Amino acid sequence: MAVDIPETKITLDGNTVAFDLDHKKLPAAIEEGAFTSGEYPYPDRMKRKPYEKTLEALQLELVKVQSWLLESGERVVIVFEGRDAAGKGGTISRFREFLNPRHTRVVALSKPSDTERGQWYFQRYAAHLPTSGEMAMFDRSWYNRAGVEPVMGFCSDDQHNKFLEEAPYFEKMLVNDGVHLFKFWLNISQEMQIKRFHERRQNPLKSWKLSPIDIKALGKWHDYTKARDEMLLNTHTAHAPWTIVRSNDKRRARINAMRYFLSNLNYDGKDEDVVGEVDPLISGFGPDFFNKSGA
Repeated sequence: MAVDIPETKITLDGNTVAFDLDHKKLPAAIEEGAFTSGEYPYPDRMKRKPYEKTLEALQLELVKVQSWLLESGERVVIVFEGRDAAGKGGTISRFREFLNPRHTRVVALSKPSDTERGQWYFQRYAAHLPTSGEMAMFDRSWYNRAGVEPVMGFCSDDQHNKFLEEAPYFEKMLVNDGVHLFKFWLNISQEMQIKRFHERRQNPLKSWKLSPIDIKALGKWHDYTKARDEMLLNTHTAHAPWTIVRSNDKRRARINAMRYFLSNLNYDGKDEDVVGEVDPLISGFGPDFFNKSGA
């Protein structure tokens, strides 16, 4: 049964705009301005043909990475975080599309059980870390305690503050043990999030993607922004930096996430020309990138 969604109001450029996800059309201020909102630097999304050609070449490099992992015994952890509808799932799917699922796992945990709630917070995530020769991709991660949990009241202030203090130490242990750790924050504008929510609501094949938590999040944009900024300030470190990827255009987001990942691994057979360079308008590091780019 579909969840009822009340009319929601947001402020855009000083004006109040009301919208209803159950209506067939969104207000023009949202629909027409979504792509370039949030000071997104491109007027149109990346063209399909160059995107698919570039994607295929980068995916071949990812296959090389998997072979290198199996031969060398190295381990990789990739954390994908971001607001709801930022494109985490699609990016993960493109990463793993041609990789052997026996050695590349996607970790997407549901809410913790009673037993897990009584454990050390990081314990259930540590159980899914890779062994020799493996790659683990976290579709949301231990950073739930820096975002959805404090915003939605699923943890106490003390638990939230303790997490922000302990996360860098947890990640330092991983890195010190030889794990290649990558943390991606996929960032979208408020208008683009609403547009993607609307597409999900209107498409029966995608309606399952719109959860009750997503619906509640519609009225908590600024709370999530505050939580994100606090998270970045406390957990963007030299040993485990946050890579920010602007994802109003999912195609550019996927390409640049792959480029950054590949450029930071010294695997056998690496083709530097294919890996290329990250677009500095699309991707940067930590809280400073938001200040410089308006992301």
